[in-house]
Amino acid sequence: MNITGPLSGPRWRRRVPLTALGAAVALGAVLTAAAVSSAGTAEAAGTAGDGGSGVAAGAPGATSQVVTWAASADRQVTPTQGRTYRLVVRTSTGGKGLRIRLSNAFGDQPVTFGSAYAGRRAAEGAVVPGTNRALSFGGSPSVTVPAGGSVYSDALPGTVPPQSDLAVSVYVESAGATASGHRMALQTSFVAPAGDHAAQESAAPFTQRITSWFYLDAVVVGARRGTGAVAAFGDSITDGASSTQDTNRRWPDLLAGRLAADRTTRIKGVANEGISGNRVLSDGAGQSALKRLDRDVLSQRGLETVILLEGVNDIKSVPAPTAEQLIAGYREIIGRSHAAGVCVVGATVMPYEGWRDWNADGERVRQAVNTFIRDSGSFDAVADFDAETRDPSAPSRMLPAFDSGDHLHPNDAGMDAMSRIVDPDDLRCDRR
Repeated sequence: MNITGPLSGPRWRRRVPLTALGAAVALGAVLTAAAVSSAGTAEAAGTAGDGGSGVAAGAPGATSQVVTWAASADRQVTPTQGRTYRLVVRTSTGGKGLRIRLSNAFGDQPVTFGSAYAGRRAAEGAVVPGTNRALSFGGSPSVTVPAGGSVYSDALPGTVPPQSDLAVSVYVESAGATASGHRMALQTSFVAPAGDHAAQESAAPFTQRITSWFYLDAVVVGARRGTGAVAAFGDSITDGASSTQDTNRRWPDLLAGRLAADRTTRIKGVANEGISGNRVLSDGAGQSALKRLDRDVLSQRGLETVILLEGVNDIKSVPAPTAEQLIAGYREIIGRSHAAGVCVVGATVMPYEGWRDWNADGERVRQAVNTFIRDSGSFDAVADFDAETRDPSAPSRMLPAFDSGDHLHPNDAGMDAMSRIVDPDDLRCDRR
């Protein structure tokens, strides 16, 4: 599809070293079969005949379907019918056969997508000339997704580079009053307010700017066989609140950059499943982590490990749960993930004294929860974000150098520090 030229791949090794990846990946057979499912249920994985593994059959050059970008869907009460969205997203891993997943998880009616295109983003709302290619759904240029459902596109021939900006354009032919999307994208995307302009490379029809993603909740590529992915499952800190807009400085983005450059790891895909304000136990800003785990996390292609950074919004809610109740929620997430063959890295809850909802009772719960995360052995590994970001002279407060100013959300430097303490070896999982 000429989204890019040949993909240059990194080298990596397992615990038993693998043969190095060649300098370029040849174009392979198109992966097929779009899958439509109801929300909360993992979509049928992979090509026909692969047993749902997401691995294209064949010997050398076979690929694994791996999520390269994702964002959690939530309810958006915004008119979308008759508009074309040009959504800017950044890949983590590269590969062949790009596919997108469109979600109507929170829709009140079926939504019909009249057309969808994907290409390399140039600047603003423009697409690199010659790269904007039509996507299909079971061979059709359009698809209707029922309320509560989602759909994967067919695979698009060609290769997509890692760490690159894509422009995914979707024309919403008909929709209800409630859309599905991700509110706090921290990325500017574009809207053509009337008509189908998905095929156009020019930015001219896209006269409106938005900072949310609509309907698109995952992008998948066929990466070198054995490549895996990690999902960052969290709240506003994972969602990137207080990081710099349009710069991809959320800590999962920075982790993706580290993994892309690391020749010793095969974990290359990163899915950001953070929702600002999210809680483990109860709904609020988005469904609770317990409710959305299957749809947002365990359904992702190629997933090996989840990094769980949730809990601060539970702790500072009124009424707040006890440490035991929050720990029970963690145990449920761990158990369900393990049952799906996915490992879980527990991330300690970060300090937030100075934030308006901080109090001594909440601090005691935070300390008890962090003791469980560090010492219980329930998690497969631990990422001690608390120890990394706290002020040694005032451990209930964030280090000033990492504080965005609100005493809860880290700034760009804090996001970078968080990304650097995640050990790539902890992201490999042998549970399957």
